[in-house]
Amino acid sequence: MAEEIRYAAKRTRYASVQQRRIRDGWVIRVWNYAKRVIKLGASLVFHLSAEGTDRLLGICGKRRPAVCMVLHYHGVRSSERLRFARQMDVLIGLAAPIPAAHRDTLQPGKRYAALTFDDGFQNVVENAIPEMVARRIPATIFVVPSLLGENPAWNTLGADYIREELLISPAQLKALPRELITIGSHTMTHAWLPSATEAEAHEEISQSRESLQRLLHQRIDLFSFPYGGCNDRLIELCREAGYARVFTIVPRLAFRDAEEFVTGRIEVNPSDWPLEFRLKLLGAYRWLPPILKLKQKLLALLSLDESFIEMPGAARYGPES
Repeated sequence: MAEEIRYAAKRTRYASVQQRRIRDGWVIRVWNYAKRVIKLGASLVFHLSAEGTDRLLGICGKRRPAVCMVLHYHGVRSSERLRFARQMDVLIGLAAPIPAAHRDTLQPGKRYAALTFDDGFQNVVENAIPEMVARRIPATIFVVPSLLGENPAWNTLGADYIREELLISPAQLKALPRELITIGSHTMTHAWLPSATEAEAHEEISQSRESLQRLLHQRIDLFSFPYGGCNDRLIELCREAGYARVFTIVPRLAFRDAEEFVTGRIEVNPSDWPLEFRLKLLGAYRWLPPILKLKQKLLALLSLDESFIEMPGAARYGPES
């Protein structure tokens, strides 16, 4: 569990307008691009190594365990629909799509993938769901019930264009195809839970579930932490609220245990490069949590201020060329 906590997003501090402009400048763009390429290269090496190990196990007469990754998107704009459709074709070609609420034992030797969307943007209804319905791919959408039909009212990490996107309305939520689309909670207000009092956190976690159950007349069993921010106490509050499973932003293999309560996910975007998406789908980015754990230890030894560490994936939240 400590791994999830260390990987949880850090609150971003904006010191001044000038600093923000520098951070958003070309130097930072180049740096983010370089980090993306480095992660891609490391993930490719990791994947090739893992595949070699699996083949060796096969030679020894042993079957490799099942591999399942949970992917999480935010939005899919109209300009990204074709890229998203291509990603869905890759998904069904490489893995068996399963719901995020899956409880059955996974078959050894097979690859699986579960699809989730955080926030509940209308562009997901308009552009992503039709592509998933056409391919019979199940998905879970985590929504913020107090803002249904409105614009986001939370910290968008500098991606100001997101504030212009509308969230799913109550009517749209009720009209979704229930045989494929599951609804989960994303708190009442998209709150940063680690800084909330226990009473505030309990209200965000419990009331969001109750609100959605009243609206949809169905059980709400799944929850995802906004910004990935969680700790042991918040996870326990989710248990107490009646959730069956909660989702973090740790890129780990999922559904290793039928009773698994905390499940990791890998962030994906329609703008991901084809190889990048394939490697994420295949679980090649699961080397990241141990590296980030080491990074946290080094920062602690150097007594660096972690408040300046950006949320994981924050630079990827916006559109890319």
